[in-house]
Amino acid sequence: MSAEMLPVGVVIPTRDRAAALRRTLESLADQSAQPAEVRIVDASADRSTRTLCEEVIPSLRSTVSWHSSESAGAASQRNQGVRGCSQPVIGFMDDDILFEPGCVARLWGALQSDDRIGGVNAMITNQRYQSPGRISRLVFRLIDGRPESSYAGSVLGPAVNLLPDDREDLPEVVRVEWLNTGCTFYRREALPDPPFPDHFKGYSLMEDLTLSLTVGRCWSLANARTARIYHDSQPGSHKIDPKLMAEMQLVNRHYVMTKVLGRNQFSDYLKLLLFELFSLVSILQVPAGRMVFAPTLRGKAKACRLIVTK
Repeated sequence: MSAEMLPVGVVIPTRDRAAALRRTLESLADQSAQPAEVRIVDASADRSTRTLCEEVIPSLRSTVSWHSSESAGAASQRNQGVRGCSQPVIGFMDDDILFEPGCVARLWGALQSDDRIGGVNAMITNQRYQSPGRISRLVFRLIDGRPESSYAGSVLGPAVNLLPDDREDLPEVVRVEWLNTGCTFYRREALPDPPFPDHFKGYSLMEDLTLSLTVGRCWSLANARTARIYHDSQPGSHKIDPKLMAEMQLVNRHYVMTKVLGRNQFSDYLKLLLFELFSLVSILQVPAGRMVFAPTLRGKAKACRLIVTK
């Protein structure tokens, strides 16, 4: 049976991961509904990704186009891809995801279920909300100022974003406060221009939070709980340095807290400090965390210096 074609333009930024991208495109080819166009914005050092995009992938009806990145970085590559899309709905996808049957169709159905919804994302089956323990719940209550039975899909205090929950008693479309860009559809009219600020460089941690919070000022956001993907996370040079990742995370969280959420009071900084201390203590609880604790601490210290000087 031929796949239903949707008026969606999907943007996939990638860099030196042709094998993972091939699996993603082959998985997309198995979907009962497919986007009209897929734009690959590539920052690779070789031609392997371009060669892949020139091949015919059986059952993939989407028009796949390859574009050399003008500036390497997840946010800038996505901005570049959006500029060339002609569809009324823009999709953002990672280059290392695998779709469960019916995922794209259910994602599309969730977006069309209510014209007030500006964006929807898929449920990542191997990255789920974990119910907080007693200490975590206390920290969440302190930084957010409100007790909740569940913090799933919420954005707390100093830009602390939590994944959506995946419970059978929940509806198929669940309202949330933010969306990731692993597999997400946005109405084009809901997007800012450009979608991602030029603050975000390289791996661009928290650029998805910034975009969804911006869209959420005027539109509803939702998780399509039964539209499911597996994030087959692949290694990359951007993930190697824990010091750099820790620095980027704190600098970008501070940006979202102050510039997007407008939370720049002394009390907001105290909540940010509390959360960062809690995070540092948390990584000491597992062997892998203890191995990267020293560089993580150095990264946080550098981020603090950058925040103060700027």
